[in-house]
Amino acid sequence: MTNDIKKFLDIELEKRNSENELSYDKPDPLIIVKKFQDERVALISALFAYGKASQILKFLESLDFNLLNSDEAEIEKALSDKYYRFQNSEDVIAIFIALNRIKKSGRTLEDIFLVGYKKDNSVLAGIGELILEIQKVNPRESRGYQFLLGKVPNIQKPRTSSPYKRWNLFLRWLVRKDNLDIGIWKNINKKDLLIPLDTHTFHISQKLGLLSRKTYDLQAVIELTEKLKEFDENDPVKYDFAIYRIGQEKIL
Repeated sequence: MTNDIKKFLDIELEKRNSENELSYDKPDPLIIVKKFQDERVALISALFAYGKASQILKFLESLDFNLLNSDEAEIEKALSDKYYRFQNSEDVIAIFIALNRIKKSGRTLEDIFLVGYKKDNSVLAGIGELILEIQKVNPRESRGYQFLLGKVPNIQKPRTSSPYKRWNLFLRWLVRKDNLDIGIWKNINKKDLLIPLDTHTFHISQKLGLLSRKTYDLQAVIELTEKLKEFDENDPVKYDFAIYRIGQEKIL
């Protein structure tokens, strides 16, 4: 049974590992990420990657990412009418300014991520470092902004933590390198990545027998990632896009 599932996923993986999978007929924020090849654009694209894919792409295309290198007054003026679902214009402005300040400090997002990651090869610790630093350089308290960034992961209590889908998606894009993912971060091992679990991958993984957990949380992410390591211990997250498409296209 396990071999049959692996064979099925390997076929889907080979079929999906193509830039043809990224089009306006099959909208995905990765279209923006591949266009800019920039870690800050990738993070913004990932953090706003919730809701309908076509609406995510429409919002991202409305943003001028050159503002990430502009002065803060220009950022505030240019983004004063931008909003997306739970985030108002002040939330959008806040993340642009935070990433602008980090760049001006001479550090990359990868530099900050590595501070946490290197402690125990933990991507969750790396995510935590990024969340803390973004809040530190430009503090903001609003429900929309807290939703956008999320809380610092509680690594000791995965059963009570969110799946961190958007953060893990960001890491998949930047760490892996194939016809879809851009792989511009070179210091993180892809074997340490966690599956970016959304509702599609959650339900399809249950149907395939890859996931027994009934709760959509960080524990489910860990369980599914460990299961996928049985198929490829060095790159378990390579199956993410294929599983996502299987669910999105209602193949099962």
